[in-house]
Amino acid sequence: MPDVRTLADRLWRGEIDTLTHPPVGGLTCPGEEIAPGVLFYKGVASANTVDTGAGLVMLDTGSRADTRPLHEAVRRWRPDLPLTAAVFSHHHIDHIFGVAPFEREADDRAWARPRVYAHAFVRRNFDRYLRTLGWNTAINVRQFALPPERFRWPEEYRYPDVEFQDQLTFTAGELTFALRHARGETEDAVWTWIPQRRILAPGDLFIWAAPNAGNPQKVQRYAGEWAAALREMAALGAELMIPGHGLPVWSAERIAAALGDTAELLETIEAQVLALMNQGATLDRVIHEVQVPARLLDKPYLLPVYDDPQFIVRNVWRLYGGWYDGEPDNLMPAPRTEQAREWIALAGGLEPVLRRAAALAAEGNLRLACHLVEFAVMAEPGSKAAHALRREIYQARAEEQLSSMACNMFAHAARASGEGRRDTAGSGPGHA
Repeated sequence: MPDVRTLADRLWRGEIDTLTHPPVGGLTCPGEEIAPGVLFYKGVASANTVDTGAGLVMLDTGSRADTRPLHEAVRRWRPDLPLTAAVFSHHHIDHIFGVAPFEREADDRAWARPRVYAHAFVRRNFDRYLRTLGWNTAINVRQFALPPERFRWPEEYRYPDVEFQDQLTFTAGELTFALRHARGETEDAVWTWIPQRRILAPGDLFIWAAPNAGNPQKVQRYAGEWAAALREMAALGAELMIPGHGLPVWSAERIAAALGDTAELLETIEAQVLALMNQGATLDRVIHEVQVPARLLDKPYLLPVYDDPQFIVRNVWRLYGGWYDGEPDNLMPAPRTEQAREWIALAGGLEPVLRRAAALAAEGNLRLACHLVEFAVMAEPGSKAAHALRREIYQARAEEQLSSMACNMFAHAARASGEGRRDTAGSGPGHA
C-alpha cells in the first residue's frame, strides 16, 4: 500500500475516489507517522496520537474493534511514553473506546492515568445511549448492514474527566491543545487546534464526504452552526488536518478549500430550505426543490458516499419547522396498515398493484414503485408474491445509491422481504 500522504494526494487529485476508498470504514491504516511526532491510525474512524515531548495525547480513540490494534500501533511507535490525555471529538462509538488499555498499562507501570477531555454534553449523550440500547441496536443494524443476531449496542462507556462548555485549552509538554465546541453532526462536537504545529483535528466536522448532517435515524444535526465552525477553522491557516474519517490533508491551501467548500454545501442547503419554508412550502416541496450545486458534490472530498443531501434537507426542516410536514392528513393520520388496505382495495386488489409496481420498476421509476410495493406488503404481509417483488425493487433501489447510508437501508428492506418481513431490526405492526 502507498504511504498515507501519497494516497491522500491521489484522492485529492481525483486519481482514486471515496467510492473505492470510503472514509467510513474502508481502507485501514494500522499506524503511520505522518509528521514528526504524529501517529495516524485509521480503523472505522481515525485516531491520532501526538508526542508532546512529555507524554502522548490522543485525538479520538477509536471503536471497540480498534481498541487492541490501536494500542499496539502506539506501542510500536512509542513503547515507553505514557498516554497523558485523550480528547473525544464527540460521543459516537467509533471514537471513544481506546483509552482502556492505556489505563491498565498506567496502573501496571505506576503512571498517572490519562485524563479524558470532552464537551459537557458527551455525558448526557452516553446516558441517552443507555436509555435507548434497543433503538440504537436496531437503527445501526439497518444503517451499517450488520447481522441483527450478533450486533448489540454497547452498554458501558468511558465518561470524561474534564468537561467544558465553549472552549478549553490545556498544555502537554511543549504543545498547546485548544479545544473548541461546535454543534454540527452532534451537539457535543469538539475540534482541536495545536498552534505550535499548525495541526487541526476537526473530528467528524470534516470526513472526506458530504457532511453527515442528515442521517434519517439519528438525533438532530445543525447545518448552519456546523458551517460557521468550518469557516472558523478555515481561517486558522492549518498546515496539517487530521479528520475524524478519511485521510489527512496537507497544505494550508487544500485545507482551506476543503473546509470552505464543505461550509458552502451546508450553507446553500440551509438557505434554500429556509427560503422555501418562508414561502409556506410543505416538506414535500422542499425535499424535491432544493438543489445542491454539482460543482460542490463533484469535489473529491464532498461526494455523497455516506449521507445524502436530501437527508440534510430534512434535518434543516426538522430544526426550524418541527415534525409536521405541512400535509394536514398527516397531522393525526390513520395507521399506515389501514391506509394500505384501503388503497389496495380501491385499486382492485393486490394483483393489479403488484403489476403496476413491477411495470414502474421496469420503467426505471423505482422511487414510485417502492411506494406501491410497500403498501402491498402492508396490506397483505403474508403474500409471498408481494415480498418477492419488494425484495427485487428495494435491491434495485439500493444498487443505484451513492450514499452508503441509503444503500444499506434499502438493502435491509430487501433482505427482510427475503425472510417474509418488512424489517428484521424492529418489531411491531407490519414488521413481522
